[in-house]
Amino acid sequence: MSKDASFENALAFAADLIRIPGLPGEEGEVAGRVKAEMDALGLEDIRVDNAGNVIGVARGRGDAPAALLNCHMDVVAEGDHDEWEVPPFSGEVRDGFLHGRGAMDIKGPLALQTYAAASMIGEAPGDVVVAHTVLEERGGLGMKHLLESGSVAPGVVIIGEATHGDVCIGHRGRAEVEVLVAGLAGHASVPGRAHNALDLVGDVLGSIRDLAENQPSDPLLGASSLIATMIDVLPESRNVIPDSAVVTIDWRILPGSDDESLMSLVREAISSRVPEIPDGLSLDVRMATERQRTYTGLVEERSLLTPGFMMDANDPMILAAAEAVGRRQGEGAATIRPWQFATDGGWSCGVYGIPTVGFAPGEERFAHTNRERIDVEEARWGFERYPYLISAVQQSLTV
Repeated sequence: MSKDASFENALAFAADLIRIPGLPGEEGEVAGRVKAEMDALGLEDIRVDNAGNVIGVARGRGDAPAALLNCHMDVVAEGDHDEWEVPPFSGEVRDGFLHGRGAMDIKGPLALQTYAAASMIGEAPGDVVVAHTVLEERGGLGMKHLLESGSVAPGVVIIGEATHGDVCIGHRGRAEVEVLVAGLAGHASVPGRAHNALDLVGDVLGSIRDLAENQPSDPLLGASSLIATMIDVLPESRNVIPDSAVVTIDWRILPGSDDESLMSLVREAISSRVPEIPDGLSLDVRMATERQRTYTGLVEERSLLTPGFMMDANDPMILAAAEAVGRRQGEGAATIRPWQFATDGGWSCGVYGIPTVGFAPGEERFAHTNRERIDVEEARWGFERYPYLISAVQQSLTV
């Protein structure tokens, strides 16, 4: 007999997950716990793919397009435990809140989504696929792999990042671009024998400021923005003239931006300030990359670009979602808005074009803080709204 898909059991599951640390690339124990709970709840076709994502299916009663419910299993580091009012891995309910790292980002919503799917077995208009992914906090390698592999083919994706009960329809993306200046190292006592890589850094920083002043804007998402955040030099010695300086740009990008377009804009901005590179120096613009390894051993070298996306606020599916969710306090449809941070929806909608909507309890202001928590009554309300949301978006796709 399957486990009862009740809110009380979902809350207990969330607390259990909080007690299991799971940094990006270290989600294995969390994944095992998620897989076991899916099995206990009666989901079918439960599997772990080679990236470490955990997937299960709640069979529906009809043939409406499948809805994919997604949360990520990794969390950010908890920092100094002494700075937490409630211990970060306690999973304690205190003063009406479930506390701990991952309470709202995103183990709480993960538990609610999983249980909501189980509660709809045999009742949803179509199949409900539950796919909880790895490495979202490092740019979404898990979701990228899941969709790239073709192992799931949903008609709609519901992201469980916190929305405080609103319906979220997009966000800016994020990219890291590097400007590398190369020269010739030498002893600081004889500067004439070297070519100082730092000589061009001032112009590079000025070019970044120039580019930042002329960024495109979106009525809902706001403007794209960029700023230099780091300068790394080699060799790291106070009496050596460096032969390498790397300026890192943090760029919050609008949907549709890609590696080549971003690098081209930086090159053009630098060329406007520095028409000719001085003898002995060279300059290159590249995407920052990171070698990422999942807990299953899958390794990928990837550029640090998390795509953005934006659904049409007047899309019938979005309007149906807002009506189905409603307002937690008051009457009428839920508020439709973008997130302030990036999610795996950048992959599902921004890259793969799958209609994507976000809904979950939890206040975004608590994400990545030592006060992370989720209101238990808000979580109960969100759990109760998920079946209405799932049915509404599936039915909207059959019209």
